[in-house]
Amino acid sequence: MENRSQLPFILGAFFAIYVIWGSTYLLNKIAVAQLAPFMLAGVRFLIAGILIFSIALAMGKSLRITKRQFYNVTLAGFLFLSYGNGTVVWALKYVDSNFAALEISAQPLVILLMMWLLQGKKIQPMSLVGVALGIFGIYLLINQNNVVQQENSLLGIIMIFSAMLAWAYGSLFVGKADLPANYFVNTGYQMITGGVILCIMSFAFREKWLPLHLWQTDTTWSMVLLILFGSIVAFTSFNYLLKVVSPEKVATNTYVNPIVAMFLGWYFLDESISVQSVTAAVILLTGVYFINSKKKIVGLRRFRR
Repeated sequence: MENRSQLPFILGAFFAIYVIWGSTYLLNKIAVAQLAPFMLAGVRFLIAGILIFSIALAMGKSLRITKRQFYNVTLAGFLFLSYGNGTVVWALKYVDSNFAALEISAQPLVILLMMWLLQGKKIQPMSLVGVALGIFGIYLLINQNNVVQQENSLLGIIMIFSAMLAWAYGSLFVGKADLPANYFVNTGYQMITGGVILCIMSFAFREKWLPLHLWQTDTTWSMVLLILFGSIVAFTSFNYLLKVVSPEKVATNTYVNPIVAMFLGWYFLDESISVQSVTAAVILLTGVYFINSKKKIVGLRRFRR
């Protein structure tokens, strides 16, 4: 059962992953126009991890963890940040920010299917309707001339989907893994390990590291906002929610993220919003509603397992 004293924290955490994460598509799109994608993500998470550790130490929290916990946070950091986030940032070089957010709105569908495949979760018939709607919505979203005609857009679409698989598996893994009890410490280790791996990936792909004094103003502000809000606030909230509510419910941020991303991309970057994209969004989010509705999924757990 829910601990009512946690309710304000749960609501605040959901606001963070709903609205703040919706804005990160815009911020990443702005920054990746000048910075190499893995370098961008790696620097972001390394700085955020250092700041989070500083906050944890100021709160009197110990940073000591077991070998098992270090292995778990490293794997989580890779799944969520190194591959999950880094790949999406890379794909934003080839697809619009609102398109990426709409594709990722199918995340609950991926999690549901992965729970069925890996955990044997039974799916009710109405949830299958949600799956069918989700697949049809993705088809409508991708099958647009203005999307497929962009250079390397198909590769970007495929890589975003692979990132969704990493996030889905990571969500299931973190829900049961032995991790540091303090959410700041847990998030800090994931940021540091994920950031280090991203930097290694950046060097392996021979990305050019642009000196800070050459960054444009928009790039600098985007990085600051990504570090403070997209990483520290939102990702800590995400880790907290994975421990107090079920993964399917955490994935409902995909209801709101695409709407926020579409509006911001249209307003600040003049990204077009086609009628077919809006139709695809409605169908996708309707499917997500069926997938996440408590009455539609057997075995859906409200609170910590």
